[in-house]
Amino acid sequence: MTDVKDSVLVVEDEPQLRRFIRAALDANGYRVIEAGRVSEVVALITSHNPRVVLLDLGLPDGDGIDLTRSLREWTTVPIVVLSARGREEDKVSALDAGADDYLTKPFGMNELLARMRVALRHRPSADEPAVERAYTFGDLAIDIVRREVRLGEDELHLTPIEYKLLLLLARNSGRVLTHQQILRDVWGPAYATRTHYVRVHMAELRKKIERDPARPKLIVTEPGVGYRLRDAR
Repeated sequence: MTDVKDSVLVVEDEPQLRRFIRAALDANGYRVIEAGRVSEVVALITSHNPRVVLLDLGLPDGDGIDLTRSLREWTTVPIVVLSARGREEDKVSALDAGADDYLTKPFGMNELLARMRVALRHRPSADEPAVERAYTFGDLAIDIVRREVRLGEDELHLTPIEYKLLLLLARNSGRVLTHQQILRDVWGPAYATRTHYVRVHMAELRKKIERDPARPKLIVTEPGVGYRLRDAR
């Protein structure tokens, strides 16, 4: 059972869907706060400090992508988008604006709960170190201090770009990173349109860290959007 102190702000203008989400979250120990309009969100976040925000994009008094962008100017609260917009362009726009994840309606509650758990695990905390010293994903281990990567007992020899890619994915494990986010963080803003760079280097990285690169279990492709490192810790 989830600790009841984990509060969730549900921003959704459809009362029936809001009631459905509330019932499921209540049953799993979350404390639910509700909003139906963009204008209510800032006040609720500042007064209730929710652990995660579930955000619909199509709200009556504003757009959820614009809201996400404005929230990211002052808060790191995890944002999971719930939207009927299923186009790749909408997903990329929401993720680039600062959303942590994106679920297309209709969705299953088990999947939503799983995505929320990932978001909650990666919420910054005042008593957590700013930068982790090591990451472990199954038998893949990354030692940042020694700059070593091991798969089981074997040390892997990664190129500087491959190492930067893996470290970026590890620091954001469980979250979708768009091609543009990866290009900006690994290569720099001038390379934001060169998506083939990501595909080529991600393929090479998979050859080194996946037991079967043809059936990757660690680096998951989100078609047309980007990549996610499976949160296996």
